[in-house]
Parts: sequence; structure tokens; C-alpha cells
Amino acid sequence: MFDSTVFGSLFLTLFVIMDPPGITPIFLALTSGRPAKVQRRMAWQAVAVAFGVITVFGILGRQILDYLHVSVPALMIAGGLLLLLIALDLLTGKTDEPKQTKDVNVALVPLGMPLLAGPGAIVSVILAVQEAGGAAEQVSVWAAIAAMHAVLWLTMRHSLLIIRLIKEGGVVLVTRLAGMMLSAIAVQQIVNGVTQVIQGS
Repeated sequence: MFDSTVFGSLFLTLFVIMDPPGITPIFLALTSGRPAKVQRRMAWQAVAVAFGVITVFGILGRQILDYLHVSVPALMIAGGLLLLLIALDLLTGKTDEPKQTKDVNVALVPLGMPLLAGPGAIVSVILAVQEAGGAAEQVSVWAAIAAMHAVLWLTMRHSLLIIRLIKEGGVVLVTRLAGMMLSAIAVQQIVNGVTQVIQGS
């Protein structure tokens, strides 16, 4: 009732796309200035939101996209634009202002979606679920999804130790670096979406 090949393939794919090490500085930047208890809760909420979105699209993904008449490239471009706006805020320091961060639950957007449950992860899961034939492959697919989210939670949960070491000045530096990384991810996502549109036309 378990296919290790299917599990390993999807787990590695999601690991590369969701990038737990890469999400760490972005998580630290978006949650800086909050109490440790709140940060831990946000780590859990972000993973829960991502898992919920991935699960829904894994079960009903193709039907949802078809019903809304939304193509995969359009989903990629929209996600990229949203990430780019957030990246610009990180780069310009707007997220340092209390009004921008204190009252907004960043665990939902952008952490849960589209950073963790982004177009790449959603499409990968949709395809994996569709290609999984028997019960063993289906179990393996969902086990890989659950394991990946467990890794994400552990990564963000323990990344809070970094804040205690780097202090306030380090957090500002991490915020700027996260903005650069996130802007690159966003632009690449937009380029991939546009490329697919051009190739499909």
C-alpha cells in the first residue's frame, strides 16, 4: 500500500519548489517584531493554509481551473505579480512600519499562499494525483504532501532561533535579502507563465 518511488519523486519536486531553506529568511522578515508565541502560531497557520490549498487543488484542481476558465500560465503570472508587490515592500522597508504588519496575518497571504502553495506546487500536485493509478500510488502522493508540509513547519518553527542571534540589525538585513530573493522568484514565475502562453499560442 505504499510506492516509495512515487513518494520520493513528488517529495523532491515539492522540496525544490517550496524550498524550505529559502522560505526561512522570508518568514523571518515577514514576522519580525512579533512575539515568539505569535511567530510560532504563524508558522503553524502558514503550513495549515498551504496544506489546505494544496489538498483542495489536489482533489478538485483541474475542475476548479476549468470552471473559472483559468489556465496554468495565468495562475503563474498572477502569483508572480502578487509576490513581486510583496518583494518591493520588503526591499523598500515598508513592512517595517507597524501599521503595515501588526494588523495583517501574513501567515495567510503571502506565506500560506502563494509562497508555499504557489502555482508550481499546485500544478505538481494536480498532475501527481491525476497520474497516480492505484491505491498505493495515491497513498504515496498524499504521504509526500503531508511529509513536505511537516518539513516546512519544522523549518519555520526552528528558524525563530535565528532572530535571537542576529538581533534587530540582522533582521533588517535579512528583510532586504528576502526582498531580493522574493523579487527574483516572482520575476521568474512571471517569465515562466509568459513563456508558456507564447508556446501555447
